[in-house]
Amino acid sequence: MIRTVRPKKALGQHFLKDMQIAKRIADTLSEYEGTPVLEIGPGTGVLTRFLLEAGHNLTVVELDMESVAYLEKHFPELEGRIITGDFLQLDLLRIFPPSFCVIGNYPYNISSQIFFKVLDYKDHIPCCSGMLQKEVAERLAAGPGSKTYGILSVLLQAWYDVEYLFTVSEQVFDPPPKVKSGVIRIKRNNRTTLNCDEALFKTVVKTSFNQRRKTLRNSMKRLLGKDCPDYILPVFDKRPEQLSVEQFIELTQLTERYLKT
Repeated sequence: MIRTVRPKKALGQHFLKDMQIAKRIADTLSEYEGTPVLEIGPGTGVLTRFLLEAGHNLTVVELDMESVAYLEKHFPELEGRIITGDFLQLDLLRIFPPSFCVIGNYPYNISSQIFFKVLDYKDHIPCCSGMLQKEVAERLAAGPGSKTYGILSVLLQAWYDVEYLFTVSEQVFDPPPKVKSGVIRIKRNNRTTLNCDEALFKTVVKTSFNQRRKTLRNSMKRLLGKDCPDYILPVFDKRPEQLSVEQFIELTQLTERYLKT
């Protein structure tokens, strides 16, 4: 069998070859019929096929020119809707209407960066789903108390409900990766404001987890200094993975008040 597109290690390409799994991933957007969809890294169009069959108003973004040529040849219905470039560099609002969904079999090496970018467009992306490294997928969906709960877990769950849907074996890819994959779906929640400074919220979360084995009394000294009187509060006895999103919001409000004094 002649391979028409070579998976490239530098791009983190592992092409899905199981059609049933591809359809299950495409079906994660079934309730968003009529909402434009952006697929990231379609490769040879295994997922693309099912998105088109479902009737989605689909645009794809692909960095690999070999894949672009393949898509142009095999999916003529995508004419004018293939963006050649790096998703992480796109100004999405110049390309899309105010509301659109994102989906993909995401390259392992940039999957976290993709979700950070989705957060930047949280008021425009009601749903984002797809497949990524199982460990990262579990991290995004992890709750307080979990060892995998971290920075992106908190920042994402502040604005989205995160579902870990199912696990995918290494053997359904060409070439097989060294790890399993996981499929997740995130849906925008009803939150319209954090009731605190959003930039400071991000800083508080990142500062806390930068020393995740220490209590907040130690890790937050970088922001609050050594002599903050609020260190007597019980929250500072906790480690960051013990705090819910709401508690991180409260910690940010406390930090904001202290920094203004």
